[in-house]
Amino acid sequence: MAAGMKHSLAQFAASYTAEQERQGSLGDGRSSIHYPALFLFVGDLVAPALPVVREINRTKWDNGDGVVYVQVGTEDLDQQEERRGERSEESQVARHILPLSTGHSESSKTLRKDIYRQFHDSDQALAGLNRTLRRVSNRIAEYGRLYSSFDRIYVTVVTRADDPLNVLLPELTKLTETILAQSFKSVQTDLHVLVSEMEQVDSYGYASAAGLAFLRELDYMQGLDYTFSGRLLVTEDGISIPVTHPASPLFDLVYVLSDKNERGTGVSGGWIENAEIICRICLLKNRKQDMDAAGTISSTGANTYNNTSFKNNIRTTSDQHGYASAGYAEIRRPNKPIALAVLYHFYRHLLEQMRKEPEDWGIKDKLSFFGLDPITIERKIDGLLPGEDLVSGMSGIMTHNVSYADLKPLSLREAERALFGHGAEAYFRDNVARKVEERVRQRSTEGTLRQQAEQARGEHPEVGYIQWAAWSNHGMGSVREGLLGLIRDKSMQLESARAVLEQRLKEQVLDQPFKRALFRDKQNVRNVIDCILERVYVPKVELLRIENELQLLRIYDTEMEQLHAFSRGITQSLEELEQTLRETAEQSIAAADEYIGQNVMEYYGKVTEDLITDLEAKRGRAVWFEDRYMGDMNHLATQGKERVLERLMDVCHALLLSAEPLRVPFEEELLQRANVTITYGDKNVLTRDDLFRRLYRTLEDQAVVRVRVFDYTQEHRYEEKYFFGDHDSAFMDYAAHAEETSRIYKLGVVYEERSSGVEKLNLMGGFHLEDLMVYRNAKVYYDSYTDNGYELHPEGLADKLSPVR
Repeated sequence: MAAGMKHSLAQFAASYTAEQERQGSLGDGRSSIHYPALFLFVGDLVAPALPVVREINRTKWDNGDGVVYVQVGTEDLDQQEERRGERSEESQVARHILPLSTGHSESSKTLRKDIYRQFHDSDQALAGLNRTLRRVSNRIAEYGRLYSSFDRIYVTVVTRADDPLNVLLPELTKLTETILAQSFKSVQTDLHVLVSEMEQVDSYGYASAAGLAFLRELDYMQGLDYTFSGRLLVTEDGISIPVTHPASPLFDLVYVLSDKNERGTGVSGGWIENAEIICRICLLKNRKQDMDAAGTISSTGANTYNNTSFKNNIRTTSDQHGYASAGYAEIRRPNKPIALAVLYHFYRHLLEQMRKEPEDWGIKDKLSFFGLDPITIERKIDGLLPGEDLVSGMSGIMTHNVSYADLKPLSLREAERALFGHGAEAYFRDNVARKVEERVRQRSTEGTLRQQAEQARGEHPEVGYIQWAAWSNHGMGSVREGLLGLIRDKSMQLESARAVLEQRLKEQVLDQPFKRALFRDKQNVRNVIDCILERVYVPKVELLRIENELQLLRIYDTEMEQLHAFSRGITQSLEELEQTLRETAEQSIAAADEYIGQNVMEYYGKVTEDLITDLEAKRGRAVWFEDRYMGDMNHLATQGKERVLERLMDVCHALLLSAEPLRVPFEEELLQRANVTITYGDKNVLTRDDLFRRLYRTLEDQAVVRVRVFDYTQEHRYEEKYFFGDHDSAFMDYAAHAEETSRIYKLGVVYEERSSGVEKLNLMGGFHLEDLMVYRNAKVYYDSYTDNGYELHPEGLADKLSPVR
């Protein structure tokens, strides 16, 4: 598949999906966050997560365009010059490049220590960071109208455990909070730590050691007695002002998210897939509350999230700070596969229309379409031969002085030679044969067969290049076989005519049936001349006719080969597009969850067929080929598959994807799709209760917590699980009461106006960092690198950290 077409199809599917989600065409409403939000991405390694998080929020949050994102990185030798210094891409996104010389050399034994020292030694680094964060604070203020309250701001810090820049996490966090606190009464900050447990081939040793170094520092920052003081605020005059943090954990909550789940299975898409979890947690904590008629906050779900309660429940018995993680699952109407499946089935229908042969057309009709029927061929030959009387024109040719007595015993060939020498042959060749040959040669350069077919297609638009390709190919009933049959017949006729002429030339003058004049020698010679013209040259004219008719048929056969190559090329292009559309749809379905993507091709084949039937009943079967829709697809195909695909996507979107049958709520759609292959009376039919049980189990299985804990049932494990779905959804009612008497976790239901799917967010907390598999696995690398002289912590910090457990 050409990269351009693949990109176009991906855009088509993504555009349809975004339209369904953003424009609410499925009845979906978008959530709103109550307070302003800021996402702070620390480090270069986590930069790819920023656009993903931003797109999720813009799609799902009604006021997502008012969220601000900051990414703080370091200089990269591979980046272009314009990335150096402070840079802002757009109003929502601010990227700040710290002027630190890191080189990103993982072999540097003091990399993290050096970054820390350079930052604190550089007035430029602090001053630039202050300016960026103040601009960000001003931007947030500009979006005030988008929020219900401006009293608080939620800050979500995201970093990779193995990114060396997170050695500055306290400084970056406290400076951000301090500047924001000048505009907001309260600043609440969470940290999301992304760890990679999938084997890193090139840098697993140092990355593991650096990651554990950060986790040890994080444990220190989250201690109840953690304090911080530093001269971080810098004025425009270079005056530095101290920033302090009283004895308390640095972050409200810390979530650890991995590219492996709790079962040890790798997450499809790697650590970047945790972006959805980060966004959902932020929404859960900061969701706009609905107001009732009295102006008080109304309940938006059962057992709504309580941040204080969650923090208290994950705190261990020793009052040690507990860490959290999460898992996320989403079951949605598979919009991308649906769009591609409908597009494929629509195109297949168009091809079936184009492949249909005209009714009651036999070989004679097909030959006539190309102007190859005998009557048309004969008319063309008549136009090639000179119109004057050829025989009478030759009667004036000079003759030799020969008596009738000398001519009587000769054959007609000999008599002609005696009378004319080579004059008659030369005259016939120059004045008749050459003119005809020239006209035939001129006809062969005009491509008349293609022209004839194009003209005939104007009268018979149902006959397109697909029929051309089939009819011009070898095979029973094809035009090509009919043309070859005409050539064979004409060749036999030519041989017969040559044989008759040859026999005629051998006849004696004496035996010819012309009237003899007594004692009038000249008259008898004239009669011999007339006989030769009548008996020899009239057949020669007919022979010339047959020869050139055969030549013209052979020219047409060559043109038929060329026409076949042309039309077969177009046909193959159309067939390749069909194959591309099918493969793309199947790949998209395969990429979806096996259960959620089941029967997409079968079900939407039927839906598309019903829509097409309905439209054709209202507007006629030729509606698709009107100029405002597909138009002349044969002509369009000559411009390339890309042009056909471009028009196809536009028409599919306008006439099919916006139709009501494609707006069925996801539960109903999934139930219908699950049963589309079930025949009447089949005992395997899926009931609504069966569907709900499967959905419930599928969501639970897929929302596995994305971090590996050494002991799956660790001592202080605490869980909360939240469904996000429609107020009126029968499944949401089912989910709220399922396992009601047996569950040992808190279950919450967040109601949103949505009919396109349901989501589940599982929160788990109460573990310590040393409980993590990534912590335990990294110890051997941390110890080895430390023993080999690597300094993984800032000066003096290592002594304050708890021992490696």
